[in-house]
Amino acid sequence: MQNKVILLQSDSIGDAADGLGTTILETFLTVLKTEHKLPAAIFCMNRGVLALTSNALASLKLAEIEAAGVPVYACKTCVDHYGIEAELAAGQISGMNTFVELAAKHAVITLG
Repeated sequence: MQNKVILLQSDSIGDAADGLGTTILETFLTVLKTEHKLPAAIFCMNRGVLALTSNALASLKLAEIEAAGVPVYACKTCVDHYGIEAELAAGQISGMNTFVELAAKHAVITLG
């Protein structure tokens, strides 16, 4: 995974409305950390930035992954759109140029 970038496009995996998707995302992030299969970076855009807020349990896992040395980015346009800058519990705000640079260097795995 270290040669890959995860593009997180939602605060859940799949479209289940009953909370299953958020549980799946949390499990995925937990496995990344516990199995030491960390990616080169994680870039969150669209609803993916909501996973970085203090309201989302996934933010705890993303903060742990970030503390392990993996850069975690939040799309500035998306953060501004949702008005959540003050609520971010993990990640750093970045522009789309960061994602373009990451995608040019690494394979991208899209989740959401």
